[in-house]
Amino acid sequence: MKRNHLPHYSDHKWPSPLLLLVASALFLLLIFTLTLGHGRYSDSSSAGDFYTAELDLRGDGNARLGLPKLPRLAYMVSGSRGDGSRLRRILQAVYHPRNYYLLHLDLEASDDERLELAKFLKSEESVIGEFGNVMVVGKANLVTPKGPTMIASTLHAVAILLKKASDWDWFINLSASDYPLMPQDGSSWVMLSKPFLEFCVWGWDNLPRTLLMYYTNFLSSTEGYFHTVACNHRDYQNTTVNHDLRYIRWDNPPKQHPISLTLEHFNDMVLSGTPFAHTFAKDDPVLDKIDKELLRRPRHHFTPGGWCVGKPGSHKDPCLLHGNPNLVKPTLNSKRLEKLIVKLLDNENFRVKQCK
Repeated sequence: MKRNHLPHYSDHKWPSPLLLLVASALFLLLIFTLTLGHGRYSDSSSAGDFYTAELDLRGDGNARLGLPKLPRLAYMVSGSRGDGSRLRRILQAVYHPRNYYLLHLDLEASDDERLELAKFLKSEESVIGEFGNVMVVGKANLVTPKGPTMIASTLHAVAILLKKASDWDWFINLSASDYPLMPQDGSSWVMLSKPFLEFCVWGWDNLPRTLLMYYTNFLSSTEGYFHTVACNHRDYQNTTVNHDLRYIRWDNPPKQHPISLTLEHFNDMVLSGTPFAHTFAKDDPVLDKIDKELLRRPRHHFTPGGWCVGKPGSHKDPCLLHGNPNLVKPTLNSKRLEKLIVKLLDNENFRVKQCK
């Protein structure tokens, strides 16, 4: 079985990226984005402009409209020494009141960095404190580029999320060098489904535990563990798609490591339709361009969505005044994601390429 590149863990390229994904979840996303496509467009057609779809997404209203429930995502955002400010920036870029966020600075980070992260969360208490959906790993894990520590850190994070916030649907793992290419409203991208992760953590048969012991002997064990579990169990082997939903450019030659993305790659990132990109240098100017043109997010503000009811265009973050978190306000970026999903689900790209 070919193994994929998981950006959080390693910068080595494997032949075929593999997204661990429940097929019905992709179908739900497709219906969701297609339905939202009937919203009222603004006069402008630039990439970051909003169109509105004022829908009741609390459950019963959706059933009457024939729409799926709005999913909840659970994020693990990880960093190491010197990454505290990057974690803060990513959190504000991907934040939405409906989702859950677990922040982890590993043992290489200093106590001062952890203190600064705690101060940041305290300073944003009017939003984060109100919804109570951001957690920090209190006892940091040792994470090294090789060996089983990265798998252990991820499984530890999943166990925390399963215990503290049980009502999420999909898990997304981000590193300090990742960044989103579209807002949270109206676009759902997944890496690992909750049922699959429950199987890996609780393990109602011996496969996850057996493979975990086996992969502790691998230098790049995280690049194969989850994939091998999924592709060797009958309940999950038909739930994979050969794409990791991230825009990555590889070095040439030998195409074994991702290059740092810059302004030169911006248009290709947008056209890719992927919700994330990897890897970025700290505070590279392209991140400011993504914030301005795709996320419509001023620096140090949350990415605006339907839940933000403050006045835009002022120095004050409009998301500090918040309304119904179930009111979504998708952007035109969702149409690009929809196009990518349709391509991944066509007959030539879906079933015939699963676990290959």
